[in-house]
Amino acid sequence: MTDNIKCECGHLNHVGTVLCESCGKPLADDDGQGLLEMRYDGVARRSQKANPNVLDRIWNFFSSVKVAVYLIVITLVLASLGTILRQENTFYNPALTDMEKFYREEYGLFGQIYYSLGLSNMYESWWFRGLLLMIGTSLVICSLDRVLPLYRALSKQKIRKHLSFITRQRVALQTELDPSAGPADAWLERFAAALRARRYKVHMEDGALLAEKNRFSRWGPYINHIGLIIFLLATLLRTLLPGWSMEEDISFIEGETKAIAGTPYYLKIDKFVEEFYTEEDLHESMREKGVGMPKRFEAEATLYACLEEPCGQPGTLEELARHQIIINEPLKYDNLAIYLFYYEPTDQIVWMNLTLEERDTRKPLGQFELDMFNPAPVMQAGEYEIRVTDFFPEFIIRDGAPATKSREPRNPGVVLNIAGPGTPPEGYRYLFVPKLGIMEELEDDSYRLKAEPEGNFYLSLASVDDVRLAHYKTYLSVRSHEGMWMIWLGAAIFMIGVVMGFYWQHRRIWVRLDGQSLALGAHTNKNWMSLRREVADALTRSGMEADQKDLDNEVKRS
Repeated sequence: MTDNIKCECGHLNHVGTVLCESCGKPLADDDGQGLLEMRYDGVARRSQKANPNVLDRIWNFFSSVKVAVYLIVITLVLASLGTILRQENTFYNPALTDMEKFYREEYGLFGQIYYSLGLSNMYESWWFRGLLLMIGTSLVICSLDRVLPLYRALSKQKIRKHLSFITRQRVALQTELDPSAGPADAWLERFAAALRARRYKVHMEDGALLAEKNRFSRWGPYINHIGLIIFLLATLLRTLLPGWSMEEDISFIEGETKAIAGTPYYLKIDKFVEEFYTEEDLHESMREKGVGMPKRFEAEATLYACLEEPCGQPGTLEELARHQIIINEPLKYDNLAIYLFYYEPTDQIVWMNLTLEERDTRKPLGQFELDMFNPAPVMQAGEYEIRVTDFFPEFIIRDGAPATKSREPRNPGVVLNIAGPGTPPEGYRYLFVPKLGIMEELEDDSYRLKAEPEGNFYLSLASVDDVRLAHYKTYLSVRSHEGMWMIWLGAAIFMIGVVMGFYWQHRRIWVRLDGQSLALGAHTNKNWMSLRREVADALTRSGMEADQKDLDNEVKRS
């Protein structure tokens, strides 16, 4: 293990220290010429530790600014590649399941390569999240590796500095005080008063002076880092935590109630309203093309919360909000925003009022309502119990058996079990699919089922009023951005750091008196001309004529 470095002032400095933490004497082997490197006040950092172990090497890797820049550049390049073609999560098409085939057919060979490389779903990939995590780790370690030593150096500054520390500053002056002007201590008091007038905090002891102002600006870059870390953390959490970020597209038809995935909420589209342009609405030049175009369309929606299980059944939902959703005027509740972005005409059966009859006599045995969105499991028609044993939202025959093509009620089918007087204990099963032509129109304008159930039964519709159709399908985008407050917080903190570092500069002035000999040095992180002007003005106010150019150190950087 390498020993610490002992300065001539007696202070022990860690390995890697450039300037003595106590007196400021340069500890590096140089020729004593050139301006001092004042970065982090010459304090040793952990990344400069001798004989590093495995953890130290990991720390050293992430503490490198060069590594951080490389990671940021790589992430930016990959992020830009992800914008060449549309990402998978931007498509809304329930039937679009084979994305590889879609990219190949839509974009050709380039699309297939794009998909194979994982660029089509890049922002949610583990490796892109890993890059963001590495950038965040680099920001944390870079900050800790520098801010802790800097804080230690600035909080324990010695007022009387080594002569070489003062004379090798960029703004420096060495001269002899005029004995006829009074004692050196009296001049130092006048100089301190002039600096206090410039809002410097002045400390004096043993013929030495340290004046400092705007130290807080040194923390500006590290405040920036904190803001960026919060921003990156929020970005990662929005992709990992359920409910923090959601952009889900859902289709509804009139009267349908659906659960919003990932939330305790249910949404129902009560009605869709469409209004068209008429000749009176349009200018003559637009009448030929404009008549019949949609003028206004909106979805009357109701948002519910689940009160008890099973959710979605009547009486289990509590109304939270009603809103007429139009373009750019979403329904907003809590952290949800529900937008209308598309609609299309449709004709789907959503509700039926069915009559159970005797086959021979057509005697009504009872009525029951059948909701084709969410049928009740048990219904009563007079003395007969109607149970729903199977429900197929989009009915098809697959391998000789009833099945469903999707969860959308485009062509609903339901299997009913009818039990009551005159039926066996297990009842009769009956498959009812309205849109497959099982109903026929009779001369009396009523509707009766073609297919007959088992037993002496009919299912019939008394009139067209017993059928409710949905005429529109509405496409809504449900968005939840609960983590946005964290992103805005990170951005605000970042801007605070920018303002701190941009509008203020940390300035320090050191003075050392040895009898009538004066040594003055000053340092700032930027805006050297202003610092030189302040020092010259303070010297003039203290009774010493000084030209700003005389304060430019004649020694050059080594």
